[in-house]
Amino acid sequence: MKRLALAATLAALSVAAQATPVTYVIDNNHTYPHFSYNHLGFSNQTHKFDKTTGTVVLDRAAKAGWVDVTIDATSVNTGSALFNEHIQAKDFFDTAKYPTITFKSGRMIFNEDQPVSLTGDLTIKGITRPVTLTITHFKCQPHPMLKVDACGANASTEVKRSDFNMGKNVPYVGDEVTLTLAIEAVNKPAQ
Repeated sequence: MKRLALAATLAALSVAAQATPVTYVIDNNHTYPHFSYNHLGFSNQTHKFDKTTGTVVLDRAAKAGWVDVTIDATSVNTGSALFNEHIQAKDFFDTAKYPTITFKSGRMIFNEDQPVSLTGDLTIKGITRPVTLTITHFKCQPHPMLKVDACGANASTEVKRSDFNMGKNVPYVGDEVTLTLAIEAVNKPAQ
């Protein structure tokens, strides 16, 4: 009986050792959150943010993971300095009062070995709403230049900007906004 208990304990420790979560740090140089919306029925406009920080934690053996992303809303880049200023005003992002946008996911869903969605809380202008991002691309491999493990993904969701107190000019400018996160993150082992 003691041998059986010892064997079970060693097996559990072995599985636990293999299922250690790995933390990846977001590479700001290769991470571009962007959003698109319909403008007056003429076209779908797309804008991005230039500064993003955070972490991705993966436990591939347990098919689990979570994400913590912070976007610097003052880094919004529309391609026009005048429009950047306009979109940071009180009616939209109100970056003077709310300089960051966050997404914190506690649940990553896998299909076999691949993550397919993230469920978590999106906070814009101090308002938090639950969202699910669909992962359309995901890959982990050794980074050929940095010589460390790295992961990349594309994920998106659709939200209503009016849900975040940003509804000015609806319905002329579309309420529905597609948020997309193109992300790369690298494993930074403890020094």
